[in-house]
Amino acid sequence: MLGLTLEGGASRSIYSCGVMDVLLEEGIMADRVIGVSAGVSFATSYVAKQHGRNLRIAKKYFHDKRYMGIRHLLNPKNKSYYNLDFVFYELPEKLDPLDYKTFEAYEGKFFGVLTDIETGEAIYPEIPRDDHKGIYLRASCALPILFPVFNINGHKYMDGGIVDSIPFKKAMEEGCDKNIVVLTREVGYKKTTDRSTAYAARKFKKYKQFSQRLLDRADMYNGKVAELDKLEKEGKVFIFRPDDTKGIGRTESDPEVLQMLYDKGVNDVKRRMAELKEYLAK
Repeated sequence: MLGLTLEGGASRSIYSCGVMDVLLEEGIMADRVIGVSAGVSFATSYVAKQHGRNLRIAKKYFHDKRYMGIRHLLNPKNKSYYNLDFVFYELPEKLDPLDYKTFEAYEGKFFGVLTDIETGEAIYPEIPRDDHKGIYLRASCALPILFPVFNINGHKYMDGGIVDSIPFKKAMEEGCDKNIVVLTREVGYKKTTDRSTAYAARKFKKYKQFSQRLLDRADMYNGKVAELDKLEKEGKVFIFRPDDTKGIGRTESDPEVLQMLYDKGVNDVKRRMAELKEYLAK
């Protein structure tokens, strides 16, 4: 079976969209798709086989005041830097509709990643195909400070990337013997604990395990990347990642910059397509 694992990164995940669009062009559909944060949100278009939809949305709406901005974070009915109902409901339902018929017909399994803030552990729910409000997608993207806590079935959840930023092991546990992993950071990138993460750890100090996970996040991430690099050398995973993100932040909204990063994803896959097909055929 083929697994497709997608790192998050908010606007940087437009690189992954370029990768997924070329996979669609080549008819490469994974049996298991697992994404975290923006990775799982953008993967809905891949599962629905809607080539070009993510780029279209990014270039048309990321700079739209309705999409993101500090005023949405200060709105007591929203409490997120992103306009949640606009991003996760109005866009896929009305402005650039997700093909729910194809999405629901996908024969594989589609997982997201959430962090339970009361236990500090990651969970890997299948994304409900009939959830037109994107509740699990919202929770998977919920970075502390920029998002509220999401209560689902009596449990409190936030961004799955806090505990498992690159959930490739879930794909392997599902039985995938071939695994494509898409990263949104370049080779050599090392995550560090920045001020916002340290602040979030203090803010959530009553959730001791979760608070500690925030402080440990950089080390866990760097360890995952090191493990992936080893697996890649052993021919056990196939990794796509940009050669340079040029300082692009998670809230980048310039259409030209987004197009550039998307094109990197497209070109990387096309350049290595023969190599990828050889890996998949072994």
